[in-house]
Amino acid sequence: MLLVIDVGNTNTVMGIYDGRTLVRAWRIRTEKNTTEDEFNFLVSGLFARDRIVASQVTETIISSVVPQLVNILDAFCRKYLNHAPVWVDARTAAGMPILYSNPREVGADRIVNAVGAYAKYPTSLIIIDFGTATTFDAVSENGEYLGGAICPGIMISAEALFMKASKLPRVEIFTAPDRVIGKDTACSIQSGIIFGYAGLVDGMVRRMAQEMDSSPTVIATGGLAPLMAGVSETIRVVEGDLTLEGLRLIHERQFRVEG
Repeated sequence: MLLVIDVGNTNTVMGIYDGRTLVRAWRIRTEKNTTEDEFNFLVSGLFARDRIVASQVTETIISSVVPQLVNILDAFCRKYLNHAPVWVDARTAAGMPILYSNPREVGADRIVNAVGAYAKYPTSLIIIDFGTATTFDAVSENGEYLGGAICPGIMISAEALFMKASKLPRVEIFTAPDRVIGKDTACSIQSGIIFGYAGLVDGMVRRMAQEMDSSPTVIATGGLAPLMAGVSETIRVVEGDLTLEGLRLIHERQFRVEG
């Protein structure tokens, strides 16, 4: 079985594949100060709950935007799974040319999302990942990674508002209000954050589509993707396991190329 791990600044997503079938998936908080032994303690608990036998995990592939965890996860794989992991970068993205000025600057998560999305939707694409940062990634009709944009994530933007505006209450932003024109402060904040962010998303998509000179399919992923898809005018589909599937595909392609 294959263990796939995507390490983000806020959350780490993991999955177990048996061939091309996603058997289990987990989302945990990213702990930058952990050790390989502590990480194994956590993973062992998840495996035990879902009856995954660690000895059956013969391969691991990891994408990470947190440099502090590279050595820790490498040590975890070698010590507890008895193999070295494959690390995703522009070089390992088999089959997808990276047209960034410096391909090494592209975040591993963005490469993974692009590979996963183009495999399922082989056309021009804009992939939006609602994570700690919100990333927009453009893929050409020919499967080339063109580049994209990065902006503060929804939760970062909301947290900045709550911290800097002392009179404004902290409100939940996991559901969209019924109206854009709020009738109280809490609803006004929800409206501004959620519908305002939807306007950002739709504006960015339209500008990127003009530069791509095409009508790209817009795919959303990440924890808040379902919420934003409900209020966006441009998002066409939500793919919750896009990152995990992209990791599996990159591993499969690299193994096929090397084999």
